[in-house]
Amino acid sequence: MMTLDDLRRLDPKNIGSWPALPKLALLVLAFVGCIVAGYFLDWQGQLEAIDASVKKEQTLRSTFLEKKKQAIDLEAYRKQLADIEKSFGTLLKQLPSKSEMEALLTDINQAGLGRGLQFELFKPAASEAISEFYAELPINIRVTGSYHDMGAFASDISKLSRIVLLNDVSLALNVKDSNLSMDAIAKTYRYLDEDEIAKQKKSAKDKAGKK
Repeated sequence: MMTLDDLRRLDPKNIGSWPALPKLALLVLAFVGCIVAGYFLDWQGQLEAIDASVKKEQTLRSTFLEKKKQAIDLEAYRKQLADIEKSFGTLLKQLPSKSEMEALLTDINQAGLGRGLQFELFKPAASEAISEFYAELPINIRVTGSYHDMGAFASDISKLSRIVLLNDVSLALNVKDSNLSMDAIAKTYRYLDEDEIAKQKKSAKDKAGKK
């Protein structure tokens, strides 16, 4: 077995004369050094490139599978879109145009008169509340009549071909004749025509540009 003194006496200029064990140790050390140097000088970059390629492949695979799923579901999406457009068209038909609003106001008034109610107030708002695709018109009403007629009037309003909603309803009893007085805000809606929609979009765009 070699001692420390034996190792010190080894001539680094004449490695060929060394005993087998020191030669083997030096060979192993040189081999490890080559591996470490190769890793930092060349292999590390290659391994990082391989890792990046693997991640890219996984991303592309996920994207491909998602696109494939969308392609498979395309017909279902088209049918769903068609159903939505059909439902939207049905709802849109329940909103009167600007020219039909006067007839709708008459229908609301007639619904009350047809039930024997007396209108003490029927006052549409001075201006409409404009949204992106529709306008809302509040109408302040006050009617008097029996409890039964009030209920029938509310039912008739809900059955109109156009959308009319009764809001902020309050009832008061008239002690003299036992009739009821009802105050409410009847809200009806109409769709905007193409010029109004274009104006709304332009206004929204101008406001966004000022921010």
